Amino acid sequence: MSVSISIKNVIKRYGDNTVIPDLSAKIHDGEFFTLLGPSGCGKTTLLRMIAGFNTMEGGEISFDDKIINNIPAHLRNIGMVFQNYAIFPHLTVRQNVAYGLKIRKLPKAELNKRIDDMLDVVQITEYQDRLPENLSGGQQQRVALARAIVIHPSVLLMDEPLSNLDAKLRVEMRGAIRDIQKTVGITTVYVTHDQEEALSVSDRIAVMKDGVIQQLGAPESIYTRPYNSFVSTFIGHSNTLSGRIKPEGSGYTLSFGDGCALKMDNLRPSLGESEVQVSVRPEEFMRTTDAGMAFIVKSKVFLGRYITYELASENHNGPLIQWSQDIGQSEKTYAVGERVVLMPNAAKINIFTLDGEESLIQGVQQYGA
Repeated sequence: MSVSISIKNVIKRYGDNTVIPDLSAKIHDGEFFTLLGPSGCGKTTLLRMIAGFNTMEGGEISFDDKIINNIPAHLRNIGMVFQNYAIFPHLTVRQNVAYGLKIRKLPKAELNKRIDDMLDVVQITEYQDRLPENLSGGQQQRVALARAIVIHPSVLLMDEPLSNLDAKLRVEMRGAIRDIQKTVGITTVYVTHDQEEALSVSDRIAVMKDGVIQQLGAPESIYTRPYNSFVSTFIGHSNTLSGRIKPEGSGYTLSFGDGCALKMDNLRPSLGESEVQVSVRPEEFMRTTDAGMAFIVKSKVFLGRYITYELASENHNGPLIQWSQDIGQSEKTYAVGERVVLMPNAAKINIFTLDGEESLIQGVQQYGA
């Protein structure tokens, strides 16, 4: 039922404005693939080109080996779930789900079986006789999802489907969407600007900026080894520090302005002495009683198992940083005004060129390289 999607050298312009300059990607059969990026980065434009709603000024898109550039949207066999659900308010849940099947003139027995099966998969059987106005936001989203999948599309496209839900319901629904997608086994392209949402549902993520894919990979690899500082700061929170690397023995020494230094053995070979950007996530600082970076606690937020601190350098050198402390593994917590000494975890941190455009960690490659 599902297909792979090949996107080759796609270009999209609006007048003199080039939104997507030259984008290529391969989406695997049955994969949950997410386009992630800030507003205006081109992710929805790309989704709409796959759907056939937007024209293309260059390149080609294929389902399996079939180029679909000139195939109208209604003949591409896609299912679409929109941000505002777009379900019919005057039809019951069952009638909404049946809509696409009736257009395809399925025999009544097959039509009813497909509807029953799909209502069961998305867990809304008990609501099948209700009108949308009598459903919660999450239930309406399940109706939209069922209506999109029941027609057995080759590809499921989802454009910010959870943005209208409250925080608790978004968490519940992203798990439900992931489970349903895996149950059905359909190739899914999902658009969101929410990095936590992307990390939780995706097989792979393409992080976009200005119509260009900055990095493409599994959620864990993108989070732990971002290719550049944009990806590092967009996916989760990162503290950006100034540092200097210097070859020493078989590795390097990374030094900071306050005299703190780390031995690094995972940087690319043959690098010279240079100024660098250092990205340290809040959980990648380790408390130490020996030499390290000294900070003063400016504020703290209790988050259950974790406390997030905002820290200022004791010598007033550098920006405020965030540190996340797992109180389940800590003997001491800190009050505002207290001093704490931390060291970055050399095995976890990321180091970029001074302009932030390129990772210096071994094995982290630019997309398309």
